[in-house]
Amino acid sequence: MKKLVFAGITALVTVLTLGSFVLAQEVQMMRSTPIDADNRLGADFKWEGKEGRMQRNYRQQPPLVPHSIAQYQIDTRVNQCLGCHDWTKAGARGAPTLSMTHYLDREGNELDHIAGTRFFCNQCHVPQADVSPLVPNVFEASSPIEN
Repeated sequence: MKKLVFAGITALVTVLTLGSFVLAQEVQMMRSTPIDADNRLGADFKWEGKEGRMQRNYRQQPPLVPHSIAQYQIDTRVNQCLGCHDWTKAGARGAPTLSMTHYLDREGNELDHIAGTRFFCNQCHVPQADVSPLVPNVFEASSPIEN
């Protein structure tokens, strides 16, 4: 009985170990750079938007970035996006102002500075790139709202 349990556990560990290697290889193949290297935008970055804001594909979609952010520093000390988009500078720079939701803390209190939960812009806002999808999908943009 003990040998049967031991054999079952050994088989399970083997399957899980091999499965994790397969998953790791699949993720590695999707990236163009090693996981610990900087991942920069390539030459295929291209904004094809018209004047004004780019069309969104679904409600509550964060706006896309209409310019390259390849050289922008965004870390725990510096956020270069705020040099143009912070409410104190946006008007003079001709850039869109951040939504007021970016200045609310978790309890909904208004702040004079960007909330820590909204500091890393590129976790929601991404530049538009003319590339094929990493994985096949059947996504279709939602239809426009009619009044």
